[in-house]
Amino acid sequence: MTAYWIAVGAVFLVAAVAFERARRLSKRLERLRESYWDLRYEFGQLQARVNRVEAEHPDRPAAAPPAATNFVPLSSLKR
Repeated sequence: MTAYWIAVGAVFLVAAVAFERARRLSKRLERLRESYWDLRYEFGQLQARVNRVEAEHPDRPAAAPPAATNFVPLSSLKR
């Protein structure tokens, strides 16, 4: 009978620890979500500012587009 109560106590202890850990993880997830949306908002604001500055100064050259890469077969390099 004593072993039964010890087991019940251990189960309650494990459940309490698991519940507390779940609460902490939930709070952390909420903070991460809030940070994510704050960063998305700031990125949008910065992108709008960059677009506005680029529109004000059309004489500045835009960033060069990436160079196109073409397929070169290895057999042509051996010649």
